[in-house]
Amino acid sequence: MKKILLLNIILLMCLAAHATHQRSGEITYRHISGLTYEFTIVTYTFAPSQADRCELEILWGDGISSMLPRVNGPSGLTPAGTFCDHIGEIIAINVRRNVYTGSHTYTGADTYTISVEDPNRNAGVINIPNSVDVPFYVQTTLVINPFLGPNNSVQLLLPPIDNGCVGYTFIHNTGAFDPDGDSLSYKLVECRGFNGQPIPGYTLPAASDFITINLESGDLVWETPTMQGEFNLAILIEEWRNGILIGTVTRDLQVIIGSCENNPNPPIIQAVSDTCAVAGETLILPVIATDADGDVITLTGVGQPLLLAVNPASFPQPLDSAAQVTSTFIWSPHCTHVRLEPYLLYFKAQDDGTPINLIDLKTVSIRVIGPAPENLIAEPFGNNINLNWGSSICENVIGYRVYRRTGATGYSSGNCITGVPTSLGYQLVSGTEPWPDNSFSDDGQNQSLIHGLEYCYLVTAIFPDGSESYASNETCASLKRDVPIITNSSVMETSTTSGAVYIAWSKPTELDMSQTPGPFKYIIRRGTGSEPLQVIDSLSSLNDTIYVNYNLNTVNNQFHYVIDLINNTPGNRFLVGSSQSASTMFLEIQPDDERLNLSWNVNVPWINDYYIIFRQNLETQTFDSLTVVSTNSFSDTNLLNGSSYCYKIMSVGDYQIGGLVSPIVNYSQENCGVPSDHTPPCPPFLVVETDCDVLENILRWTNTDNYCPDTDDTEKYYIWFRQQTSGDFTILDSTNIATDTIFIHSMPISVAGCYAITAFDFNGNMSGFSNEVCIASDACPLYRLPNMFTPNDDGYNDYWEPFPGYAGVERIDLVVFNRWGTQVFESNDPGIRWDGRNMSTNADCPDGVYFFVCDVFEITLEGSRKRSISGSVHILR
Repeated sequence: MKKILLLNIILLMCLAAHATHQRSGEITYRHISGLTYEFTIVTYTFAPSQADRCELEILWGDGISSMLPRVNGPSGLTPAGTFCDHIGEIIAINVRRNVYTGSHTYTGADTYTISVEDPNRNAGVINIPNSVDVPFYVQTTLVINPFLGPNNSVQLLLPPIDNGCVGYTFIHNTGAFDPDGDSLSYKLVECRGFNGQPIPGYTLPAASDFITINLESGDLVWETPTMQGEFNLAILIEEWRNGILIGTVTRDLQVIIGSCENNPNPPIIQAVSDTCAVAGETLILPVIATDADGDVITLTGVGQPLLLAVNPASFPQPLDSAAQVTSTFIWSPHCTHVRLEPYLLYFKAQDDGTPINLIDLKTVSIRVIGPAPENLIAEPFGNNINLNWGSSICENVIGYRVYRRTGATGYSSGNCITGVPTSLGYQLVSGTEPWPDNSFSDDGQNQSLIHGLEYCYLVTAIFPDGSESYASNETCASLKRDVPIITNSSVMETSTTSGAVYIAWSKPTELDMSQTPGPFKYIIRRGTGSEPLQVIDSLSSLNDTIYVNYNLNTVNNQFHYVIDLINNTPGNRFLVGSSQSASTMFLEIQPDDERLNLSWNVNVPWINDYYIIFRQNLETQTFDSLTVVSTNSFSDTNLLNGSSYCYKIMSVGDYQIGGLVSPIVNYSQENCGVPSDHTPPCPPFLVVETDCDVLENILRWTNTDNYCPDTDDTEKYYIWFRQQTSGDFTILDSTNIATDTIFIHSMPISVAGCYAITAFDFNGNMSGFSNEVCIASDACPLYRLPNMFTPNDDGYNDYWEPFPGYAGVERIDLVVFNRWGTQVFESNDPGIRWDGRNMSTNADCPDGVYFFVCDVFEITLEGSRKRSISGSVHILR
C-alpha cells in the first residue's frame, strides 16, 4: 500500500511538472478567400517545463476543432524528450515563444468565437490563486458579414510578456494595428480559465495608485506595482467598422515585476509628436532615446508602416549605445495608404540595467493624407460659375467634393487638417456623393447665384474609405454684371394709405451689345407676402435706376421688388435678365414686462453687416440712435409699462464687388409698442408631508419671487389636486397672499392623491405647474387586525378594532367564525368595534380562538383595490 501511495505521489509530481508552462498569448487571423481564414496562435511558455506542445488544439467556434502544428524554431527534442518538427524560440531566460498556424473554412455568415484552452499556467502567478492548476485560455471573435466585407484581425507587434519594477510606473502596449484600417478600442478584462470562464479569485494586480488602459491608444499604465512577482492581465481589443463591432482579440499578458535597487532611471524617448504624411511626399522623423544612468540603450521600432508591401517605411535599428541612441524613421507613403484611421508606430527604448531591463515606450500616430487637388480656377458663364481643377495624382481617388461660400478667407490647407473646416463657413455644393469629374458648374444648387456677390470655392479629393484630402487653393469669381443689381428697397414713409418705398439698382455694365443692342427698358415688379409679383411701372432709360413707389400701406405690409431688363429693339424685344428680389425690412414688436422685443424680417441679395435701432424721443418726437446689433432682433428693457415707444431699423450692408453703391443703407417702417407684463411667474417647487394620525397632507412650496428672474409680482398660488395618477387636475384651493406657501389638506378617508402648485401674478399670468407630488396609500400603515382582545368592560381593549394609523380604507367585508365554522359576526365598517357578542343571539361568545376572513377595499392612486387578509383572533375575558 505504501509503495502504491508513493507511486501516485510521483505521478502527480510528474503531471505537475508537465503542466507548469503557459505564460501568455493570443489568437489572430487573416482572410484568405471566400469563407476561408488563416489563424495564428502565439504563446509564451516557461521554457524548462516538460509540458511543451508540438501542437495545440483550436476550437473554430462552429463545433469543429483542429490540432495546429507549431511552425517556428528548429526541429529537436522538447524538455520532456519529445521530438518536434519545430521547438519554438528561446527569447529570454525561461521564456519560449511558440507560433501555431492553420486554416479553416466556415459554412456561412455568422459570429464565431475561436478559442484555445491548455492546461496549465505557470506556477506562482500572484493574482491567480493556485495558477499551476488553472488552464490557460484565450479567445478571438470573427464576424463574417457580407455587408461589411471580409475582415482581418488586428496584428500585435509587441510581445505579451514584459518586465517592470516595484515602485516604478509600468507601461505596456500590444503594438496593435489593423490591416484593413478599422477603428480599434481597448479595455481591461478578466483573465479566463476552464471553459473560458472567469478565474475564481482573479484580481487586478495591486497598484499604489491605479492600473488602467487608454481606450484609444491601448497604453496600459500600472501606477505603480507594489510587490514583486509574476502577474497576468487580459486586454480585449475591439475592431469597429462603420460603427459596427466586426471582431475582437483577447491578449493574455504576463508582467514580471522585480526589485530595482539604487533608484535606477529608465531610458527616456524624447517627445515624438503625432503627425501626418502626404501621399507622395517623404516624412522624416528623428527618434532619440537617452539614459540618465549611462546604461546601454537598445532602441527599436515596430508598426504597420514598416510592414507594408508597397513603399514601406524604414527605421534602422541603431547599434546599442550608452547614455544616448538615435535613429530616423523615414516614410514616403503611397496613395493606397491614404485612409481615415491613423497608422501607429511603437518606439521602445530598453536599458541593460540589472536585475530588470527598464523601458520607455512611445506610441506615435501618423495619418496619411491625400494631396490637395491643384490649379482650381473659377470662371463665370451666364448665371453659373464653372470650375476646373487638375486630376489628383492618386489613381484610387473615387471623386471630389466642391465647397462654396461668399467672400474669400485666404485659407491655405495644411497642419494635418483635411477637408474644409466648418469654421470657414463653406458649404458642400457638389452633393452627398463624391463628384466624379474634375470640372463642376455651379448654378446655385436650387437657389440662383446672385449678381454682385463674390463666390469662393475649395475642392477636396475623396478616397475609398471616405477620407478627404487637403483642400485645394481657394479661388473666387463673380457673375458678369449683365443684369440690374438691386441695391435699395427702403421704406421712406410709414402710413396705411400714403406710405412710400425707395427702390434703386445698379445698371448692367457688361452687356454683350452684339446680342443685346438696345434700346433698353426696365420693368418694375412688386409683390406682397406670398402673392405673385405684378408689374407696377417701367422706365425707358438704362441710366434711370431710381424709383419711388407711393400710396402704399407700409404699416401692415412687407413689399418685394424685382427689376427686369428688356431689350427693346423693334422686332426683337426680349428679357435680357432680372435682378434678384429685394424686400423692404419689416419690423415687428412683441410686448413684455417692462420691455419690448423687436424683430425684423428682411430678404435681400446683398449682405447686411449690422443694424442700427432708432427709438423716437418722447419729448422731441425725433428718432434717436439707440444701439447697433448684428442680428435681426433686439430687446429694449427698463421701459415703463403702459407707455408707448416707437422704433425703426436702419440696415447697413454691401455687395462684395467694386463699382456698386457702398454702403447700402435701407430703413424699415416705423412701429410702436406698449410694454405690458405677459411673463408668468416661475413654477414653484413642491414638497408634501403626510400625517397619518389625522389624515392630513401638508404641502410646502417655494416663493417664486425669491428666485425667479424678472418677476416679483406673484399675487397668490393655486393648489391643484387629483385623486389618481391619471386624469386632469382640478383646483383644490388657493392662497390669499403671495407669501403664503403652506397648505394643509385634510382628507376624509385616504391620504392618496397627487398635487401641483401654480403661481398667479397681479397681471393675470399663471405659471406652469410645479413638480407633481403623489402620495400613495402605503404612505400610512396598512390596515391590520390584532389577534386578541378582552371584552370584559374594564375600559381596556374591550373592542376588536384595527390597529390605529391606517388610511385609505373605503369599506371592508369581514366575517368571523367560531372553530366549528359557524358565523358569529360580520361588518362593513373599517372601524369594526366588535364587543365579542354573537350577532345572532347577542350572547357573549365563549373565550377562545375565532377565525376571520376580511376583504379590504382601499383607495389607491390607481383606483379602488381589494386586498384580502385572514387569520385568527383570541377572545380572553
